[in-house]
Amino acid sequence: MSQHTGLYTFETWLRSRNPWQTEFQQAVMEVASSILPHFEDDHPYRQYRVLERLTEPDRLIAFRVVWQNDQGEIEINRGWRVQQSNLVGPYKGGIRFHPTVDESTLKFLAFEQCFKNALTGMQLGGAKGGADFDPKGRSDDEIRRFCQAFMQELYRHIGPHTDIPAGDIGVNGREIGYLYGHYKRLVNQFEGALTGKEIEFGGSHVRTEATGFGLIYFVEQMLKAQDDTLKNKRVLISGAGNVASYAAKKAIAKGAKVLSLSNSRGYLFVDEGLSDKHIEWIIAHSDKENSLAAFAQAHQEGKYIEDQSPWGKKADIALPCATQNEIKLSHAEAITNAGVTLVAEGANMPCDDEAISHFRASEILYAPGKASNAGGVALSGLEMAQNSSFTRRSFDSLDEELQATMAEIHQKCVEHGQQKNTVDYVLGANLAGFKVLADAMIKQGY
Repeated sequence: MSQHTGLYTFETWLRSRNPWQTEFQQAVMEVASSILPHFEDDHPYRQYRVLERLTEPDRLIAFRVVWQNDQGEIEINRGWRVQQSNLVGPYKGGIRFHPTVDESTLKFLAFEQCFKNALTGMQLGGAKGGADFDPKGRSDDEIRRFCQAFMQELYRHIGPHTDIPAGDIGVNGREIGYLYGHYKRLVNQFEGALTGKEIEFGGSHVRTEATGFGLIYFVEQMLKAQDDTLKNKRVLISGAGNVASYAAKKAIAKGAKVLSLSNSRGYLFVDEGLSDKHIEWIIAHSDKENSLAAFAQAHQEGKYIEDQSPWGKKADIALPCATQNEIKLSHAEAITNAGVTLVAEGANMPCDDEAISHFRASEILYAPGKASNAGGVALSGLEMAQNSSFTRRSFDSLDEELQATMAEIHQKCVEHGQQKNTVDYVLGANLAGFKVLADAMIKQGY
């Protein structure tokens, strides 16, 4: 069987088993196109259909969430937990509360999580969960009641040695606190069943900053391999949540000039570069309806442009940190035409297939999220270790370990993705993560 035929056969099989789940199909085929051409038909990975088995979740849990709003009315949402693989450790992955959450989204995130977690070198499996609940505009009491109703079912399926959820879009420290508080009441144990908790009850320093900081540490390694640094680099960032904000803070601390942040309504652009104080102001006002527009109104330095994205502004580096598939082919072309030489993903799958193909075919450096945004789960692993020993480590020691982990992930990408005079980070990340999972599957007799 030729490599092309093998990939076509796999894609046909995948689409027939997962119709209409376009995000999941996209995530799997991005990995398959890297993996399958590297292994002949008689290779154990192909013989035992390892990739096909990795696409099937170990367990997909779906449940209703019934709760009461402030008007005394009953509302009904849907909740899910996709436990994708525990080959190398307990299931690990975030919980997302957003009206767009569905089975396809969570399956793609859980699949990506398996590879991301494998790259960290920690004993972490892959999972993802969430609900089609929108916390925006809800009162604290409503969010608390929803979280408790959600945990009323989820608690049966998680635990410190089984599945350890964390936060994600729509699930921050407040939501994790409500979820953990109810979990503790239900099981009558104080244990590390969730990460992203507040410091007072088992949380960890650096957890809020980890994904954004880790992204910049990975970018530093990419530049170092080219005998370059972040100093004076013009950086475009999308998003305005934790990942984008803390990536911006760390980039500024490294001497870069951060030009933009964005949200669903438009983007903030500051040609002279945002300062650390500007980022602090935006973080402090994140509960406003549109904190970026509010910043532009309150300060003279920036301009808020509605209904547009920052892609196409002249820059050296682009860091998409918003949401999946925000960058289409037209954006990718605008990015390269504007002189960007490095793109690293801070969000999960923020580039669609055509955009990824464009970046890989060009001469720029491009890092997929499973490598460059692994800092969050790496820090979650460190929080789990602290919980198991009832200890707490300092901010500086955890930050140093985060830097070391991102450097190790970069090295794995280089080792598996070296292509003559350049590095294919997509190939490197996919191959490195896949080999960990595939070897574990075969050696455990699955």
